Amino acid sequence: MIDDFAKEYLHGELRELREVLLRKLDGLSEYDIRRPLTSTGTNLLGLVKHLSVWEARYFGEVFDRPFPEPVPRWDDLEQRGTDLWATEHETREEITGRYRRVWEHTDATIAALAIDSPGHVPWWPRPDVLLFNVLVHMLTETSRHAGHADILREQVDGEVDTARRDAAFWEKRRAEIERAAEAADPATA
Repeated sequence: MIDDFAKEYLHGELRELREVLLRKLDGLSEYDIRRPLTSTGTNLLGLVKHLSVWEARYFGEVFDRPFPEPVPRWDDLEQRGTDLWATEHETREEITGRYRRVWEHTDATIAALAIDSPGHVPWWPRPDVLLFNVLVHMLTETSRHAGHADILREQVDGEVDTARRDAAFWEKRRAEIERAAEAADPATA
């Protein structure tokens, strides 16, 4: 049996990860939050935009509680992938503001429904789901993209979680890992 404890735990983790993701934008220029940092164009603001679109869908249309603002249709092939980057006309404030409004909508959906409330995800192979399934899925997606954001932010300006470790620790650790990598490769020995 899935209970309210599970619901509150999963919801709490989702709320925390959302904030972590937005903090990755703090102190960066418009260019740095938008620039493609991988060969596929992954960027910090695009991750926020992407999660806002999908969280709006999952906790909106899946449970017949549509998000009140326009969201591109999931089956619109022309729109596919446009949620992963911000145009020059979309502002940081627009995208982060929409993400926060999506949170409010999601939080209201989660509060209103039981953990075993049914939903329908038409783009899934097994589309009949429970709120539990969607909570786990969205927590997984948000966690995955928050991890991407950690790495992207470190690429931009070297920022890492310094609450427990300082820059000197990370420099020493990186050098240690580099030595181990070189020692393990016969071509560099």
